[in-house]
Amino acid sequence: MRKLIIALAIAAAATMQVNATQLPEDVKNCITEDFPKANFRFDGVITLPDGTIYLPLIPSKFDKNAECKIETTFPANKTLAQKPDVVIFSNDYILMKVIVDAKGNKSLAQLPDVPVELKTALLPQDMLVPSNLNVPQNLKNIIGNLEIPTSADSIVTVPIVQPKTISENNINSLASIPDLKNKILYVSTSFSKNIQIVNPEKKNPEYALEQANIPIMIKGYDDMFLLVSSYGKKSVDVISLADDKVIKQIDIKSQPDEIIMDYKNKIAYISVPQDSSIYVLSLDTMTLKRQLKLNGMCEKIILSEDGSKIFYNDKQTNTIWALELDNDYLLKEIGKFPNVSKIAYVNGKVYITSRTKSRLVIVDYAGGGMLSENSITEKPVDMLVNGDDLFILGAAENTIEVVDTKIDKLTDTIVLPTDGFSTKINKIDGTDLALVTDAKAGKYMVLNLQTKEIVAVNQIATPVSSIVVANKIKKIEK
Repeated sequence: MRKLIIALAIAAAATMQVNATQLPEDVKNCITEDFPKANFRFDGVITLPDGTIYLPLIPSKFDKNAECKIETTFPANKTLAQKPDVVIFSNDYILMKVIVDAKGNKSLAQLPDVPVELKTALLPQDMLVPSNLNVPQNLKNIIGNLEIPTSADSIVTVPIVQPKTISENNINSLASIPDLKNKILYVSTSFSKNIQIVNPEKKNPEYALEQANIPIMIKGYDDMFLLVSSYGKKSVDVISLADDKVIKQIDIKSQPDEIIMDYKNKIAYISVPQDSSIYVLSLDTMTLKRQLKLNGMCEKIILSEDGSKIFYNDKQTNTIWALELDNDYLLKEIGKFPNVSKIAYVNGKVYITSRTKSRLVIVDYAGGGMLSENSITEKPVDMLVNGDDLFILGAAENTIEVVDTKIDKLTDTIVLPTDGFSTKINKIDGTDLALVTDAKAGKYMVLNLQTKEIVAVNQIATPVSSIVVANKIKKIEK
């Protein structure tokens, strides 16, 4: 009879797991009182600033109106700040610490007398459990349908074979750039399926994240995750940078293509040209919230800086559209333009480059009329808005032209120190720097957006297609 009661309680807890990985706000508040910088991962894992990991257990029932306070700890009479092995809150939510011994073995607390709250609780059923976690026999019920991964089947890192032609691996050019201190680079390239991890002070990648398909786009979020779309794959991978693992696959009807990020509102927009759609992804929960139907096959998607509009080009008709996110998702036609390479929006104007014609068209958004058409650097491949400045990257001559969008006049021309094929300008969030990548030469350049000068040229062993800059973080498995 006792086993039946426990089984029913576990089943009840399982029925609520779909939405349960988001901890109640009062539980989060209890944790952040002692650890303001605690990280709450969308699948439930809680990481404290020093790398200590807690796994939440979801009760079969809990009182939403109950005051959240610590009811019991193991060892007894500990505060949360003392990081006990087990914390049971008054609403029956439980935290269990991942205990790591001197050899790196991971386990949960051995409890001779298991409290009933633990017997009737479950780990979130979509959680990525730390690999090789040892769960005591009398706590096996908390696992539910979860599988504990082993190191062999969960780690997606692969070593890099360093080229013998490079004898000196260190780079000294970044010593004068504090904004790149303690940063790490995630690099994709057309020469490899894998995403390479590069220390900015080194030429050679340190290791790589193994991928089954060639990435189309990689985007970083909160220094904790990479979102990856890939050729031939009908899903977006979510890679946890603390684990170096794929912790979730977001399935989509057709192959996803480009990803743009609204960091302020914690939203990602994912284009799916074959489906004539843009999907809205919550970055808090890593779940799809909405499908936005479009006209045509969308490409070159961009988000206005205030997050109110998405612009895209229909590759079938060469028509540019605006999707007004703050106006019931109204679609507004901007016009038809040949060989569009990039779209930008600033100061109420739409800027459009043509790669083959080397032209910049400026359109008044409100009125819809073309304001001007100008010759620009050859083979424009990318644009970056920074304040009132528009940076236009030209691949043919490896130059960046800067346009003041208040007066729409060319103010600066930056000659890049490369004879390769420049591809993208990637702004480093929170800084006045951008990285200019090169898909042919083994280098990337550091551009100061305020002084409009190249302040460093960094050698890298592999040509770069796209790049994400993130803070170094403590690895869970290390």
